[in-house]
Amino acid sequence: MNSYSPPFFTSAAAPGVTMVPISTPSDRSATPDGPAGRPGVRDRLTVPVLAFGGILMAVMQTVVVPLLPDLPRLTGASAGAVSWMVTATLLSGAVLTPVLGRAGDMYGKRRVLLAALALMTLGSLLCAVTSDIRVLIAARALQGAAAAVVPLSISILRDELPPERTGSAVALMSSTVGIGAALGLPIAAMIVQYADWHVMFWATTGLGAGGLALAWWAVRESPVRQPGRFDTLGALGLAAGLVCLLLGVSQGGQWGWTSPRIVGLLVACVLVLTLWWFQQWRAPRPLVDLKLASRPRVALPHVAALLTGFAFYGNSLVTAQLVQAPKATGYGLGLSIVQTGLCLLPGGVIMLLFSPVSARISAARGPRVTLALGAAVIAVGYAVRIADSRDLWMIIVGATVIAVGTTLAYSALPTLILRAVPAGQTASANGVNVLMRTIGQAVCSAAVAAVLVHHTSLVGGAPVPTLHGYLLAFAMAGTVAVMACAAALVIPGDPDSHGTRRARGRTRPSHDEALEGA
Repeated sequence: MNSYSPPFFTSAAAPGVTMVPISTPSDRSATPDGPAGRPGVRDRLTVPVLAFGGILMAVMQTVVVPLLPDLPRLTGASAGAVSWMVTATLLSGAVLTPVLGRAGDMYGKRRVLLAALALMTLGSLLCAVTSDIRVLIAARALQGAAAAVVPLSISILRDELPPERTGSAVALMSSTVGIGAALGLPIAAMIVQYADWHVMFWATTGLGAGGLALAWWAVRESPVRQPGRFDTLGALGLAAGLVCLLLGVSQGGQWGWTSPRIVGLLVACVLVLTLWWFQQWRAPRPLVDLKLASRPRVALPHVAALLTGFAFYGNSLVTAQLVQAPKATGYGLGLSIVQTGLCLLPGGVIMLLFSPVSARISAARGPRVTLALGAAVIAVGYAVRIADSRDLWMIIVGATVIAVGTTLAYSALPTLILRAVPAGQTASANGVNVLMRTIGQAVCSAAVAAVLVHHTSLVGGAPVPTLHGYLLAFAMAGTVAVMACAAALVIPGDPDSHGTRRARGRTRPSHDEALEGA
């Protein structure tokens, strides 16, 4: 029998956090799912099912990429309208991740997780049955809700698993983002190449329905809640500010960075988020606890997440363009989108294999060491890319090294957050951390586009980025990775880094302990 104690409400719980007496890992061992002392089938499948949901989320975000060049012809829409199939998912995911995280802390993480998976599946179904660009954009916005799957799942794992299993499970959950992205691109490209494009969305609809059914069956409701009144004003303010920010960043290259629309969006972003900050600081039950988020043990992992998201995204973004460049450029390999996806596939496999390694490093040395090491490995990977980006095998090696670093960094970030916040705020805090990664990726996309636009040459009468432009993009992403490493090294030490409190049987930190040293 494990030593995991049922999480009933105790005097050590955080103020306002309720722990309802529902089934726990210890309780379940005696259920019909399995004999006493042994977890049942449902409990053993909880981690794989949640990981499958994370992979689905990443797949849904990437499957549309191979379609983008052909969608104007297939839908009769302009290229600008088609680009909104990516932008809509980015915006809705950024807005809904912290909102659904907070809702999960308040109303039940399993309940909100199932809602996010259902919206993702509904969006895929709508894409499968229409060619109307307006419906497609709305459907992709629905799919953005899936971005909350990973932070909600990580919070469920913290609440449901005994401490000795949490580290490896969280590391696996974090790596699903890269695994799904690496798998989604080549699979989607092959479907698009050999079948009608709607078949791809029928396939993802089936996968989504299967993931939803498995989650409904295998995932138990978390006993940890933080009841209260939902901060609707805070949610609306955050949504408005993020839409202005991400819309300005993502469309700056197309609309012009000095255009009135972009300048107006960025100015509105600053004004709205400033007002939102003051509203959240004074709200009795804020959407985002800024007093907690401003503490170094929480704020610095958020900064590191922003920088790591930037550094990670540069690899897949630049690599995909570089290997598809025409051979006439002197450096391009002229690969198809399917071949490009296969080049990135080893990185996804490596992320799956290295997730338990990252958990062991965090257990032995602490997650901030793992984060710093991961960021440093990402920088080394970009150094490899700068040294040689002409030979395919060196491109794959460099991309794979970056994938290793991303696995280490992404597995450490949620662990740092889990150790720094009360149990009743894990979903919302991890939602903010994922949001920071998303913002980092959006900024990276804009920055890489700006670099490549200013370093082009004519090949066959068409402007094509130069190799020097690509190398500058690699250098920029590598520099940001070094900054992420520096941010990790100044994160205050974790008072529970050696497991002393867990050794005393304290499986649930009190509110004061969660804030200690922050």
